[in-house]
Amino acid sequence: MRAARLIKMVLLLQSRPVMTAAELARELEVSERTVTRDAQALSEAGVPVYADRGRTGGYRLVGGYRTRLTGLARHEAEALFLSGLPSALREMGLDDAASAARLKVSAALLPSLRDASDTAAQRFHLDAPGWYQEPVTPELLPAVAEAVWDDRTVRARYRRPSGEVERELSPYGLVLKAGVWYLCARAGDDFRVYRIDRFTAVAVSEERFVRDEDFDLPRFWTERAAQFARSILRGEVTVRLSEAGWRQLPHAVDRAAADEVLAGAAAPDRDGRRTVVLPVESEEVAYAQLLALGPEVEVLAPASLRERFAGTAERLRDLYR
Repeated sequence: MRAARLIKMVLLLQSRPVMTAAELARELEVSERTVTRDAQALSEAGVPVYADRGRTGGYRLVGGYRTRLTGLARHEAEALFLSGLPSALREMGLDDAASAARLKVSAALLPSLRDASDTAAQRFHLDAPGWYQEPVTPELLPAVAEAVWDDRTVRARYRRPSGEVERELSPYGLVLKAGVWYLCARAGDDFRVYRIDRFTAVAVSEERFVRDEDFDLPRFWTERAAQFARSILRGEVTVRLSEAGWRQLPHAVDRAAADEVLAGAAAPDRDGRRTVVLPVESEEVAYAQLLALGPEVEVLAPASLRERFAGTAERLRDLYR
């Protein structure tokens, strides 16, 4: 919309001493000809925009002009608190709001402080997805984010292993964990966690829900994440670890589980090895994880896993013989 673009142009010129037509065109995502027309429109409306000619010229505001348009709208203020998460803002559809908020804050600062946003941006950047993962934005994330911001109930279809289910949800908060988006929502009397990429349909209602004032999103997520980590460790393996294996174990398996068993382990035997019983997700997962420790770990039980490691050791010996 042109009105929003004109406001943004004024805020840009207020936050910087001078800007070229090319710089303004890039920031506003328009042509330089459109910048010229917009500057003329602002001038006719009483905003003192002045154009300097020549190679070092550009557009500037005359006479210390200050706009009164620097008050933050609610959605801009909320987005500003997430401005250190550029990819998350973009995926939720809030990048424009955050950009406007940053401009308003920059325009309201003293000239000596206007480079603060650039200074911070060059010293801190959060890249949420893990390595070797191509981040994919869930198609329905913007709709869910809109419902979260406005406290609106949603009717959603959710894909489960047993088939799709339909739920009426009160969406309390979004969590971005290792590049995956989750929704923390109330379903009936219970709070639950849903993966956004498993929603197949989301209809945002006009009806608003009343938030439970005792709900704390960071605490809720921490508790549920710990419960989940414990719930998937359904099996056990008994292993003997060398000193090197002892140090490497927390990097190979679930760290919390490793720290717990290592803290309660007995003293080393006469060979310098410690025997521990380690919770694992499954025998298959334990094989893949413990294989990374090589000769620094000896599997004692279960027998089937020990036999599998013995077979792998035989094949490796034959391969390198």
